[in-house]
Amino acid sequence: MTYDALRKGRASVPGHAYVVTTVTSRRMRLFVDLRAARAVIREMHRLEATGAIHSLAWVLMPDHLHWLFQLTDDRQHEADLATIMKLFKGRSARAVNHVMRRRGAVWQRAYYDRGVRNDEDVVQIARYIAANPLRARLVRTLGEYPHWDAIWL
Repeated sequence: MTYDALRKGRASVPGHAYVVTTVTSRRMRLFVDLRAARAVIREMHRLEATGAIHSLAWVLMPDHLHWLFQLTDDRQHEADLATIMKLFKGRSARAVNHVMRRRGAVWQRAYYDRGVRNDEDVVQIARYIAANPLRARLVRTLGEYPHWDAIWL
């Protein structure tokens, strides 16, 4: 799917939850490197600390990220989805390139997002996100995988 097709119909509503998936450039498996993975995770925490989002669940796979978060409805910290993703991808790319002593793109230009409907069970979505390493057969138990978190699990 093209970048423009992914942007079509994109909405950004304060107080709503979104599931976002973003993939590394050329599907490079950058996050098998612990330093690179931790650099991305630090930037996720840093963005949450600004008050713009509430992170609900995420898993950082070797070549992509699944992230469930809620946009804040606090006018002082309010930001739209596109701004959040631009900040995150830019900051995390600089951090990854720094720790890996490399240059170049870290993330693909586009990302996939889906707004969570009011009738959906966010805990179920969080479980599905966290179980990605199991489905990919990277580990036998979720406890073996270091790069995930969920506020309920």
